[in-house]
Amino acid sequence: MIRRIDLRGNALADYRSAVPRADFDIEAAVPAVHDICEAVRTRGLEAILDYNERFDGGTADDDIRVPAATITAALDDLDPAVRAGLEESIRRLRVTCAAELEQDAHTELGPGARVTHRKVPVDRVGLYVPGGLAPLVSSVLMNVVPAQTAGVPSLALASPPQKDFGGLPHPTILAACALLGVEEVYAVGGAQAIAMFAYGIGPCRRVDLVTGPGNIYVVTAKRLLKGQVGIDSEAGPTEIAILADDTGDAGFVAADLISQAEHDPLAASVLVTTSERLADEVDVELDKQVYATRHTERIRTALTGAQSSIVLVDDLDQGLDVVNAYAAEHLEIHTADASAVAGRVRNAGAIFVGPHAPVSLGDYCAGSNHVLPSGGCACHSSGLSVRAFTKSIHVVDYSRDALAEVADHVVTLAEAEDLPGHGAAVSIRFAD
Repeated sequence: MIRRIDLRGNALADYRSAVPRADFDIEAAVPAVHDICEAVRTRGLEAILDYNERFDGGTADDDIRVPAATITAALDDLDPAVRAGLEESIRRLRVTCAAELEQDAHTELGPGARVTHRKVPVDRVGLYVPGGLAPLVSSVLMNVVPAQTAGVPSLALASPPQKDFGGLPHPTILAACALLGVEEVYAVGGAQAIAMFAYGIGPCRRVDLVTGPGNIYVVTAKRLLKGQVGIDSEAGPTEIAILADDTGDAGFVAADLISQAEHDPLAASVLVTTSERLADEVDVELDKQVYATRHTERIRTALTGAQSSIVLVDDLDQGLDVVNAYAAEHLEIHTADASAVAGRVRNAGAIFVGPHAPVSLGDYCAGSNHVLPSGGCACHSSGLSVRAFTKSIHVVDYSRDALAEVADHVVTLAEAEDLPGHGAAVSIRFAD
């Protein structure tokens, strides 16, 4: 079911190209998404309603804002077990987010010379929650909790209208909004939702930052509108890499590969292992487990795609080189002394250590965030956190004597750059 790549005896200078990824061609989507964004910018609410009708079956009463009473009713109707799961996820995530909060840093550079590094929350954020193949209620939590912890004063959330629910977002998503106190919710999906946030259309005021995962149209809209509005990242199809030696449990490994393949036919599931025996056993387990799942066809498509593979390596050193080059969104470590091996990983969106920390735990209740960099971006980017919802401001506070101490240096450097006005702005303060 899943192909093999044998890198044993083949030390490469760059392993990044050794493990292919899904074909996620943002450039090919640009013309269509540009037209959507431009239509929303010029035609406003009318365009959004047209796209809602075309792509998602329409909006309840042609009103894109979800009534407060509907949000409250969704929580009242929520399965108590689901509510309990959401509440525990929220509790754990709030604890880890609180630990991430950065305090202002004050630096005294001399008498009367102080620079303060202030952390300030973004004023207004638009949060996007997908609702296509699966209603990702957990993404509500992962976006809202760090934003609230950061102190963002204004939050708006958009999720696609659902035909099965009268043109409203999925009721579980609405219930999570109620649980978190998010009152501004819009039944808008895809690129048109990102354009709505960026331009401020209809009842939705313009936002400063857009966060959250989505399909290729959402990702492309974020790329096109970056600059008009801030974005968190351009997250592509989900991916899991597992680094395992001969201590790995084939049943666990297969189940975890399947868990990510369940998301999307383009999802990537990659096992990097030193053990050919484990690879063989995982093949057997995949055949057994895939056909016992609910979404067999979707999972089979992902696992047989070019983006999924079992990679055989000589040893853990080579395995670490491969996973560091691949820079997976999710990386599991199934080896002896897994904590030590995890400590040698430089590039991953999130690392799951040992046989009892599956990615599914991080999706819901670990206390970590599941909005993570994909497509190899973990080599330079981080997952969603409190920091994503704050910005830094340097506050410079100098007395006259403190300025006098460096005045000559400022004037000299200004002259070196042929910017005499810069120097004069200092000199004038000491003119007789």
